[in-house]
Amino acid sequence: MMKLAVLATLAASASAFAPAMTGKATTALNAFEGELGAQPPIGFFDPLGLLDEADQERFDRLRYVEVKHGRIAQLAFLGNIFTRAGGHFGGNIDSAGHAFDSYPNGWAAIYGADAIPVKGAVQIFSFIGLLEVAVMKDMDGFGNEFPGDLRNGTFKSAWDKFDEETKLQKRAIELNNGRAAM
Repeated sequence: MMKLAVLATLAASASAFAPAMTGKATTALNAFEGELGAQPPIGFFDPLGLLDEADQERFDRLRYVEVKHGRIAQLAFLGNIFTRAGGHFGGNIDSAGHAFDSYPNGWAAIYGADAIPVKGAVQIFSFIGLLEVAVMKDMDGFGNEFPGDLRNGTFKSAWDKFDEETKLQKRAIELNNGRAAM
């Protein structure tokens, strides 16, 4: 009986190394599986089917949104780490003399007894909205190289010093860090 249990265990563990049966991929999957961001171990990942029957323009729009939200999430994460480590801007947040470090960290800065006043929070979110609508845009006609390239004709010398392989590597790193932060 013991030999039979050992034999069954060995057979089960050996089947883990057998090649897996794979089905045929959809055309949309094949169209974008070679794009930047389709990296091991996951490869191309579209669980909601947002790219089913999508064209390159739709893919570029979703990639632009992914890169932009990834950047925002990275900044939010670093801001949280910075304030939790005790870092705050110097000076006062308003003319009444409230210091930046007099407000708590994290969600307590927005909700709670010691939160930033409502008018202050409205100003912060209004400024973010202004940046979203008027400043941080991928403008046509400025020679942007890829979706999410917000240089819009500026900082060309800093980016152009890299070869194409290094540029792709840096974009992949940014994409993965944004995904991790989100």
